[in-house]
Amino acid sequence: MIVVATADFEVYHGVVNELRDRGVTFTTIEPGDEFPEETAVVVAAADEDPPVPAETPLVRADPEEPRRAVDEVVAILRGGSGRTVVGVDPGERPGIAVLSGEMVVAAFAVPLADAGEVVREEIAEAVDPLVRVGDGARLQGAKVIDDLEDVPVELVDETGTTPYLGTGARGMGDVVAAINIARLEGERVESRTIEPTPGELQRVKERSREASETNRAIDEQLARRVAAGDLSIEEALEAHREE
Repeated sequence: MIVVATADFEVYHGVVNELRDRGVTFTTIEPGDEFPEETAVVVAAADEDPPVPAETPLVRADPEEPRRAVDEVVAILRGGSGRTVVGVDPGERPGIAVLSGEMVVAAFAVPLADAGEVVREEIAEAVDPLVRVGDGARLQGAKVIDDLEDVPVELVDETGTTPYLGTGARGMGDVVAAINIARLEGERVESRTIEPTPGELQRVKERSREASETNRAIDEQLARRVAAGDLSIEEALEAHREE
C-alpha cells in the first residue's frame, strides 16, 4: 500500500493527483497518525521526516515535480528494476515515450524544437538512461539526435512500429510508435548528418508558401534551416519578410 503522509498541501495535492491519474491504489494519513500494517512505501515532502515503519522506503517529493516522486514509488513497488529508456518517433511533432523497464511512465507529443529538452528533462534523474530514436524521418531524427549531445542514443529501424489505429485513436500513432521504438535495440550513434534532398527542400518551400499570407515561398537557405530543424516555418517566414 502506498501511503501519502505529508502536511505540505502542494506536495499532497500534486502526488495524490498523479496517483489518481494512474489509477494506483493508495491511502493518506495525517502526520502523527499510525501507519497501516500493509504500508509498502511512504511519500512525504522533502523537509519532512515521518516515523515510517522499519525497512519501509520513504520517497521525498518536490512540490514542483510530483510525477518524479510517483515514478520512484512505482519503481519501488515493481522491485526497483528496469532501466529508463526513452523512445522517440521523429517528425514535425515527435512522439516520445518514457519506459521504466517494461512500464510506460510518461508519453508526449511535442514540437520538434522542444523534443530534445523534453527528453533531457525526463532522464535528468535516471541512472544509466538510454534514448532510442527511429530512423524513419531522417531530417527530424537528426535534429533530435544532435540536440542530445552527451546522451547515450541508439538509432532504431522503425519499420512496423506504427500500429493500425482504430476508431477514436486518432493522434496516438506517434506515441505508440515511440513505445515500440523504445523496446527495439538499435545502433549506437553520436550524431546523424543528413543533407536534405531537392525533394525535401521543395516540400519545405511548398509548406512555407501555403503558410504565407502573400503566397510567397522562402528561399533555399531558409528551407535548409527548416529542414534541419533550426527554424520553424513561421520563423523562416518572418526572417524572409525581414530580408
